[in-house]
Amino acid sequence: MKRTTLLIGVAALLAATAGPAGAATAPVRFDPPSPTGPHKIGTVALHLIDQARTDPWVAGHQRELMISIWYPARKTAGYPLAPWLGQAAADRYLHDLGVPPGKLVLGTTDGHQGAPADRRLGKLPVLLYSPGANASRSYGTGVAEELASRGYVVVTMDHTYDAAVVEFPGGRVATNPKGEITDFVKAAKVRADDARFVLDQLTAHQLPAGLSGVLDMQRIGMFGHSLGGATTSSAMYADKRVKAGLGLDGAVLGPVAEAGLDRPYLVVDTPGKGGLATNPVLQTFWKNLRGWRLNLTVKGAAHNSFGDDAQFVRTVAPLVGLPKDELDESVGTIPAKRALAFQRAYPLAFFDRFLRGKKPPLLDGPTPRFPEVTYTR
Repeated sequence: MKRTTLLIGVAALLAATAGPAGAATAPVRFDPPSPTGPHKIGTVALHLIDQARTDPWVAGHQRELMISIWYPARKTAGYPLAPWLGQAAADRYLHDLGVPPGKLVLGTTDGHQGAPADRRLGKLPVLLYSPGANASRSYGTGVAEELASRGYVVVTMDHTYDAAVVEFPGGRVATNPKGEITDFVKAAKVRADDARFVLDQLTAHQLPAGLSGVLDMQRIGMFGHSLGGATTSSAMYADKRVKAGLGLDGAVLGPVAEAGLDRPYLVVDTPGKGGLATNPVLQTFWKNLRGWRLNLTVKGAAHNSFGDDAQFVRTVAPLVGLPKDELDESVGTIPAKRALAFQRAYPLAFFDRFLRGKKPPLLDGPTPRFPEVTYTR
C-alpha cells in the first residue's frame, strides 16, 4: 500500500545527483491535465471539523479535514484559477522532497475558485475521491476535473496526518508526524470514517450558498487510488449511501474482504503490482462481491500510472536524474497520454452506468480503443 514512487525516494536521490550550488536553470512547470468535457469548472475548498471525533493519529486534537469540491460552472470570467497545491503546502512539500528552490513550479488547475454552479443541469451525482497513502487530494485533480466537466460533483479529500501535506486556512500545514503511514488497516478505517463524515456534512448542506441544492445525495459513488481504493471498499461496507465504487490499483483491508459488497464495484489493477492475479485478500473480496463486478488490468501500467502521478513523476524525473528503470517501476511503460485516456474514459463509463442509468459499451468487453486493457468478470 506504500506509494513506492519517486516522491518517497527523491530526496536521497537529489543528494547524490545535485549539481554545483547556485547553478541556474530554468524552472520546470507542472500543470494537471486539462479536462475534455463540455462544461467549465468551478471549485471550492472547505475546512471541516468533526466535533464528535478526536483525531486517531495525533492526541488532543479534533479530527479536521480539507476537501475540494469540483463542479460544472455556469460562468468563470472573473473567478481565479485554483492552484494545484496551495503555496504553503507546495513550499513544504517540495522542501520535504529535497527539490532545490526554483527548480519546479507547481501550476494551476482548470477549476475557477468560487464560480457559480450551473443550475441548468439540475441535481448532479456526487463522487468522493480518496488518494493513495502519503499522498494528497491534489493527485486526483485531473480525473476530478474530467468528471466535473462531464456533469458530476466531485469531492476530493485530504486525510490529515496521512496525507503528505494538508494546508489549512491561514497557511497552517499538517504533515505525517511519523513520516509516512505504516498501519494501513487503521488508516483504511480512519479514512472510511472521514468519508462518512464528509457525506454527513454534504447531506446537512454545509456548503457555500452557490452549491446549495446542486448535489444529488441519492446518487453517490466513490473511487480512489492505492490506499484510496481500500478506503473506497471500506467506506461502502460502512455506509450504504455509496452506491458504486472503483479502486485504482488498491488492495482491500478490514472486514469488507470477507463480507463483500452488494453494490457495483470496479477493480483496476496493473501487471507489476499483481492485483487480483496474486493478492489472496483481493481474491477473497472478489469472490464475495454479490453485485455487478469487473476487473480491468492495464498492460504497461505500474502502480503510479493513475491520478496526476502519471504526468507528475515524469515531470520531476529529469530534474533529479531518475534512472529509466526506476521511472518505469513507478509509472510503467504505458505512454502518459494513454494512461490519461484510460482515466478519462473508464471512471466516466462506470459512474454513468450506475449513477445515471446509461449503458456505455466500454464496460462490455475489450475494445480496439484500449488495446492495453484486459477484462475479467
